[in-house]
Amino acid sequence: MVSDQSAAIEKTAREYYNSEDADHFYSRIWGGEDIHIGLYTATDEAISEASHRTVATIAERLPKLDASCRVLDIGSGYCGAARYLAKTYGTHVSALNLSEVENEKARVLNGAAGLSSLIEVVDGSFEKIPFDDAKPTSGFDVLWSQDAILHSGNRKQVMAEAFRVLKSGGYFIFTDPMQADNCPNGVLQPILDRIHLDSLGSPRYYREAAQALGFNVLDFDDQTHQLINHYQRVLEETEMHTEELKKRVSADYIERMKTGLKHWIAGGKAGHLAWGIFLLQKP
Repeated sequence: MVSDQSAAIEKTAREYYNSEDADHFYSRIWGGEDIHIGLYTATDEAISEASHRTVATIAERLPKLDASCRVLDIGSGYCGAARYLAKTYGTHVSALNLSEVENEKARVLNGAAGLSSLIEVVDGSFEKIPFDDAKPTSGFDVLWSQDAILHSGNRKQVMAEAFRVLKSGGYFIFTDPMQADNCPNGVLQPILDRIHLDSLGSPRYYREAAQALGFNVLDFDDQTHQLINHYQRVLEETEMHTEELKKRVSADYIERMKTGLKHWIAGGKAGHLAWGIFLLQKP
């Protein structure tokens, strides 16, 4: 059952990612493929290249990924990960996402890449995944999510839904911007205000929530330094292209984005944030 608070948070996220400002900003700064944290090999590397490396790295962490696998990407954005998985491994991907604007663009991009037959884009919420319970002969082999679960007002429900639709033996792999396990109370309020949330998850929170549901926690690869790298690069690109962005993105949105990015960078440098790759398995 989705609470009133969760419904309000979900509505805010949908409206944000459906907005013209957000769509134009992410399309220009991230290149319209991924809107996730990248893995950087150089401080001046292109955001799109680093973001692509994240997708490839996450895929490589999965013990099995081939044409026989069914993957569900929750919070799939523009389907950059789905296209990579379908093209590279031949997997069938269901891409679940709140934003109808992003989903429509994703369908166009999937078609242009000749991958529509392998990728199903679904409008919907990961707090109520619109697929049946997994059975021995049905369900998903892999649940995939990149930097999306933070937008939920009920993260335990998202984890429970993932467990429900995942086959026995299947894997849940995800990343999420988090607060550090030892984060002092109150220091992240500027970030929370910016993204209209009351809290963030933490590595301990996700580990304990996963274990309580019955998941085996196989790995957490802490890559918190990459969160700092990423938001620094996004800020640099935003500042460099501000005048160009103003042709399609409101000045107010741009300035609020710059302020928000500086809060993320400061929080990361202060040791108050965390980010990395979680790998879970359903027994």
